[in-house]
Amino acid sequence: MKRQGGFTLIELVVVIVILGILAVTAAPRFLNLQQDARAASLQGLNGAMSGALGIVYGGSAIDGEETDPKTADAATTPITNGVATNFGYPTATAIGAQDRGIEDAVAGLPGNDWVLVNVTETGVVPDAVAYSFAGTDPVQANNGFVYDLTTPANTTGCFVIYVEAANATTEAFSEAVTNGC
Repeated sequence: MKRQGGFTLIELVVVIVILGILAVTAAPRFLNLQQDARAASLQGLNGAMSGALGIVYGGSAIDGEETDPKTADAATTPITNGVATNFGYPTATAIGAQDRGIEDAVAGLPGNDWVLVNVTETGVVPDAVAYSFAGTDPVQANNGFVYDLTTPANTTGCFVIYVEAANATTEAFSEAVTNGC
């Protein structure tokens, strides 16, 4: 009697069914990369902002303007390398038409990839500005972004916030919020 080598049809079907079950359970983890990609993009923007803060502050310190506050007038607001500053750091909001602060310090803000969004701020927050992906609804009621300075665990959304210095002894900072991406 001659022995046959190979698989039977039932063994082949069982292996295909097991591979199908594994694929169905594992595929969502590997195919849902959009959230990770969005979070990584926001971290990249946060890194660009942090780098710009250091560069602008260094220029302000060289110019002796690291303790000078911004003013409501573009003519008297300190300017470092074409960037409006507040206590040496870029301003969050524009001072006049030409001096846009953080938008002048970071290339591409706003632009094809990033849009200025409204964020509900809680706690004592100095002037702040937030950016999210182009295509995000900039209306606060529709995006639900919240930044809580006093309780960071309550912060929700998919954005990068830049908070300018409140005085000469506090630093400006940027933070990526990715728990709502």
